[in-house]
Amino acid sequence: MRVIGADGSQVGILPTHEALKLAEEAGLELVEVNPRAAPPVCKVMDFGKFKYETSKKEKASRKHQSTIVLKEIKLRPKTDDHDFDFKVKHIRRFLQEGNKCKLVVVFRGREIVHPEMGQVMLDQVVKAVNDLAMVEQRSMMEGRRMVMVIGPRGGVIRAPGPTTPTTSPPIVSSSPPRPVTVGGSGVSAPPTAAPAVAVVAPKPAPAAVPVAPAAKPAAAPAVVAKPAADKAPAKT
Repeated sequence: MRVIGADGSQVGILPTHEALKLAEEAGLELVEVNPRAAPPVCKVMDFGKFKYETSKKEKASRKHQSTIVLKEIKLRPKTDDHDFDFKVKHIRRFLQEGNKCKLVVVFRGREIVHPEMGQVMLDQVVKAVNDLAMVEQRSMMEGRRMVMVIGPRGGVIRAPGPTTPTTSPPIVSSSPPRPVTVGGSGVSAPPTAAPAVAVVAPKPAPAAVPVAPAAKPAAAPAVVAKPAADKAPAKT
């Protein structure tokens, strides 16, 4: 068998037991990558890592793939205007999402003898969605049903999904944090994140209450000294 080394180099044609010994010495596995070649091609590799990388690539490729769904819309040869507008609205939404629509006109009783009425109904639907859709399969009879398949035109963008509301970031003080001194050793601890500052609306000032002026204390009556009575002259 032709052996390829772990680094991608061509080792050459080796017997099976020598190739297995080479892989065992490297601590890896011998994997047959092309059994139809003459001689078969084997590679020395880490098989577990190879499987993990392969599955990772497959998941990444499936993530970017878009799934197209075939939506079926049923009509009648005598569908009234209200139901017709309602169904056309759904068809336009399906087309904007990138899906295809299968239009089915169902005939009941003796309606089957007038298939042209079903064709007229399909033509009306195609005319209503002509700006978004194109006919991929022309109308054809399947028993008592007339079927037509329409798909989105090139350049039709999928409708965006609902967006999640974003919250405004908290208001943080603009002044840088100051280092904190630990003990008396003069070692500064790393600054901590500044706490969020909540914005509080100022409370309205209370209404002024009129206060009656304090009563002044009554003034003490003035003491007036009475003049002394004139003494009678002394007798001689």
